[in-house]
Amino acid sequence: MNKLKRLKIITSTVALSVLLAACASSGDSPTGTPSEVQEIQSQLLGDMPLPAASRMIGSDSLIIGRGDNWVGRVVLSGVQTPTDIYAFFQSEYPKAGWTTVSAVKSKTSILVFTKGDRTSTVELNEGAFTGPKTMITITASPKNANVVAPSKR
Repeated sequence: MNKLKRLKIITSTVALSVLLAACASSGDSPTGTPSEVQEIQSQLLGDMPLPAASRMIGSDSLIIGRGDNWVGRVVLSGVQTPTDIYAFFQSEYPKAGWTTVSAVKSKTSILVFTKGDRTSTVELNEGAFTGPKTMITITASPKNANVVAPSKR
């Protein structure tokens, strides 16, 4: 009887571990080799360099268009620390022709870049204890979008 109970506990533990591993690895990010994933992400996001091994979270992203003229929001999980990813954006975006407008390094870091008639805002947050090290949110929009406030009636 003791062996049967022990076997049930081991079986339950293994099943739960497999289930949790499946949940942790499932996602809607492009799959394939790292170079294939990078190619798909560059087709979607154009001239915006991304940190190595970052993965797109499609369920939290809204991308309208593609390439160098997309607008919307893309959410990525990063494997590097927020400090390393902040340094990546500070270094690599100017190399891709983006101009830094504002950069704030804090618990939630925000960087604002412009290029031509486009603006890109990058927000970095520390990831959850069991998840990615950094959550990255990139918002892209036209620089001079005419936004009209609703009129009061």
